[in-house]
Amino acid sequence: MLESLGSLTATPWIYVIVGLSVLLDVFLPVLPSGVLVIAAAAAAAGTSTAADAVGATQVPPADVPDLLALTLCAATASVLGDLVAYRLAWRGGERLDRAIARSRRLTAAQAKLGTALMRGGGPLVVIARFAPAGRSVVSIGAGATHRRAKEFLPWSALAGLTWAAYSVGLGWLGSQWMGASWLGTAVSVAALFAAGAAAAYALRRPVEAPVTATAPTETGS
Repeated sequence: MLESLGSLTATPWIYVIVGLSVLLDVFLPVLPSGVLVIAAAAAAAGTSTAADAVGATQVPPADVPDLLALTLCAATASVLGDLVAYRLAWRGGERLDRAIARSRRLTAAQAKLGTALMRGGGPLVVIARFAPAGRSVVSIGAGATHRRAKEFLPWSALAGLTWAAYSVGLGWLGSQWMGASWLGTAVSVAALFAAGAAAAYALRRPVEAPVTATAPTETGS
C-alpha cells in the first residue's frame, strides 16, 4: 500500500482518492477511509523526509503533498458526506431504509448509539466520528429527526476536522518515529482503532441504566 501511495503522493490524485473514500464512508462504513488517510500521510511524510535528506534541489517541493491540504481535504469530504446523508435522511424514503437494513454493522451501531446520541447532543457528534459507523448514525439520525442544519453542521465540521487532523497526525508521527514502512503505518492504524473503541465505549455509557442504591434494611434488636 505504501509503495502504491508513494507514487500517488506526487500527483493531485491522492487528494481525489482520499476525498472520495472519506465522502463515501458515511454510506459504506466498511470503507477503510481512516487507514487510507493515515497511509497517505505516512507516505507524504516519508517523501518529505527523503527530500530533506537528499536536498531540495533533487526533489522538487511541489511533488510532495502538503499535510495541511490533506487534512483539509479529508475534513471537507467528511462534512460533505455528512450533509448528503443528512439531507437524504431528512427526505426519508423506503430505499434508504432498506439500504440501512442491509448493513448489519450500521444496524447494530444504530441500536447501540442511537439513544446515546439523542441524549448527548452536539459534543457526542465529535466523539461518534471516531466510533465504528458512528458518523453514519449521527448524520442519518440528525436528518431523520429533522434537526436544524445550524444545529448539526457546525458539530459535523468540528468532528470532521478533529478526525482528519488526528488521522493525518498519526500517519506523520508513525512515519517520523518508525519510517515510512508498514510497521509505522500499522502502529498508527492501531492507535486510530483504539480511539474508535474508546469512542464507542463513551457513547454506550449514557444508555446504561443507572444503578439505584438500595436502602439498608433495619434489623430489630
